[in-house]
Amino acid sequence: MSRQNIGVIGLAVMGKNLALNIADHGYTVSVFNRSGKRTQELLEESTTNKIEGYFSLEEFVQSLELPRRIILMVKAGSAVDDIIGQLKPCLAKGDIIIDGGNSYFADTIDRSRRLEAESLHYFGVGISGGEEGARRGPAIMPGGDADAYESIGQILTDISAKAEGEPCCRYIGGDGAGHFVKMVHNGIEYADMQLICEAYSILKDVMHMGPADLHEVFKEWNQGELNSYLIDITSDIFAKKDPDSDSYLVDRILDAAGQKGTGKWTGQSALDLGVPIPTITGAVFERYLSSEKDIRVAAGQLYGDCAKPAQRGADFVESVRKALYASKICAYAQGFSLMLEASSRYGWKLDLSSIAKIFRGGCIIRAQFLNKIAEAYSADPKLTNLLMDNYFKTVIENYAQDWREVVATAVTSGISAPGFSSALAYFDSFRTETLPMNLLQAQRDYFGAHTYQRTDREGIYHTQW
Repeated sequence: MSRQNIGVIGLAVMGKNLALNIADHGYTVSVFNRSGKRTQELLEESTTNKIEGYFSLEEFVQSLELPRRIILMVKAGSAVDDIIGQLKPCLAKGDIIIDGGNSYFADTIDRSRRLEAESLHYFGVGISGGEEGARRGPAIMPGGDADAYESIGQILTDISAKAEGEPCCRYIGGDGAGHFVKMVHNGIEYADMQLICEAYSILKDVMHMGPADLHEVFKEWNQGELNSYLIDITSDIFAKKDPDSDSYLVDRILDAAGQKGTGKWTGQSALDLGVPIPTITGAVFERYLSSEKDIRVAAGQLYGDCAKPAQRGADFVESVRKALYASKICAYAQGFSLMLEASSRYGWKLDLSSIAKIFRGGCIIRAQFLNKIAEAYSADPKLTNLLMDNYFKTVIENYAQDWREVVATAVTSGISAPGFSSALAYFDSFRTETLPMNLLQAQRDYFGAHTYQRTDREGIYHTQW
């Protein structure tokens, strides 16, 4: 009996579509799901003879060629450990487990080390693109043993999205590198979406634009430097009518945002690594605040109108576009700075230019300006921050005044814009040679004898204040 090239465990939306994608590229696939119903449904849906379904884990494992390659598409956390525990007795030396879910990178590091001690290879593989990406080609970020990657690299490359003829899949680095990069991708995604929502809010409340007008604005924006998947779908969203009324659907959607945790992990990792990512963390907190709908309604009734919306001319729309692009640059700069520090701390040697290229296709944050990020890190692999690159420096300098006007307009109009304002504050702190932290250090020394350094001579000092 011939054996299958690769196996997929977990046949919810992502796992099912990934299995179909793999089969489309000529590989034979074994599939297994804890609930046999989903296995049966996939077999009935599939029109290829390259997918074989199994209803016991032992038969599934035995159906695979050696070394076995098994992709786990199960919920992050204990479910991953449970399935690994069930798999191990069935596996042989050199077999490869590929975790394609959104696992926390530190868990991936631990699992990788434990399984390597048992002569098994473990890969944490970030997969981005949602249902459509899994089916037609996602962005793929593999992390694990470099030598073992040769056994899975071709399959992952073949099924990945392609951008400008290049596959959106490259080996990222050891153990948890792939899941770390995917986590940061999601953190950037949080910020990107928040910034777009703020642009919408400002245009709606200051320029009194309705969904039809906003559809045209975002459609136009998508033709220029803001060209991206998120801007594109936002334009589509504004055009959608509610089938049950004559209203636009976006106006009927409750303003309480959900999340699955990867944005929170990005913030926690930034705190651990000492890297400032205020626009990303602010986007996470804004989702938390949005979910407190009842108290926001009560507070609105308590405070009423605390500010009068400003009046701006038609050219203000272009100012919002510039502010959005400048804020977006800062958000991506924060995410890439976090990856740079993690690369150093964990010894991953991340290629940030290659990572930017991976993000160009298949994933949620795919955007035209990722080419500029790739070019920046290609020209200077040791670039400390995107804001130090000449292209981004020019954009920020040209857009700064409009950016400030938009933030000021939001503030004086009582419009919440934490993404725009935090990105601007990040830029202003980044470009300021002397911050007021000399006073903060004096305060710390005053109440806690934490000491300080001086500007005029070397050494560590403490004062009896």
